[in-house]
Amino acid sequence: MENRSYSLNELAAHTGATVVGDGETRVYGISSLEDAERGQLSFVVHGRHMPAARRSRASCLIVSSELSGDLQGPKLVCEQVYLAMARVSRLFREPPHVAPGVHPAALVDAKAELEEGVRVGALAQVGAHSRIGKNSRIYGGTYVGAHVQVGEDCLIYPNVTLMDHCVIGDRVIIYSGAVLGADGFGFAQDEEGRHVRIEQFGTVRIDDDVEIGANTTVDRATFGRTWVQRGAKIDNLVMLAHNVTVGEDSILVGQVGISGSTIIGRHVVMAGQVGVAGHVTIGDRVRIGARSGVAHSIKPDLDVLGLPAQPQKEWFETMKHIRRLPKMRDEVKELKARIEELEKSLDREQR
Repeated sequence: MENRSYSLNELAAHTGATVVGDGETRVYGISSLEDAERGQLSFVVHGRHMPAARRSRASCLIVSSELSGDLQGPKLVCEQVYLAMARVSRLFREPPHVAPGVHPAALVDAKAELEEGVRVGALAQVGAHSRIGKNSRIYGGTYVGAHVQVGEDCLIYPNVTLMDHCVIGDRVIIYSGAVLGADGFGFAQDEEGRHVRIEQFGTVRIDDDVEIGANTTVDRATFGRTWVQRGAKIDNLVMLAHNVTVGEDSILVGQVGISGSTIIGRHVVMAGQVGVAGHVTIGDRVRIGARSGVAHSIKPDLDVLGLPAQPQKEWFETMKHIRRLPKMRDEVKELKARIEELEKSLDREQR
């Protein structure tokens, strides 16, 4: 890994933080409060971390102005500590090694185009008429089909599959085992109830700055495209069916499943194991709680959860009543017994 170091002044300019202490102090990496050594940077996000911060050997701490006064030594003071830490972490990140150029054991079609700085690992395959943009890395065992476009500065990790005609933007990261461009799941039934395959003629488009997790699948469209828009982040083990659109800067957490032709807006968050039916629209900035089932379209700016998914306030009200069911059952039994006793008393009086 390349040795990198930055002065606190340089990091402050990069993050918008304010330096407290010697701005020429240099740091060579980033670590946790407990594990940081001299020459490394760490961060403090909550008051409960203050004891660990005081014991830390880090040469500098990223800290909020609220907590800064209780700490000694060099500091980068800012209001959004996590954001500053994220920006600093990117400066020290070096992707896993793959040798420059094309490995002798890779198979690159003579009609493929590799731009300057492209690296292709062992046993990777790049098909005819495909183009790999500047400085992108295709790790070993990856399959890139024919007529695929991969943009600049992409990381396509080992054993990724990019089927024919997929379009990948710049700075995209796709983790191992992901499959993009498999046929969508579409069948019609004939007169005898047998399944007749519907051929899938569309493609997959992944815009700039998208990340796609390990073992995630993005099916090609029946016609047109399955589209993941700029800045979306998709976790491991997510399923996107044919003709799905994922809006800009949305987040899909592990084991989310999206059925075909669903449109997901911008800045949507879906927690783990959310399932969404086909042909629905999820509005911008919607947040969906874990293990929810979405069967209908959702208007923008709502927080929903449950099965079926409903607005958060309604769901909590429902759960409150569900928790009362045992008590309500006992109350109904008691009322039933009282009614029976009253009926018997009335019968005796009428006689």
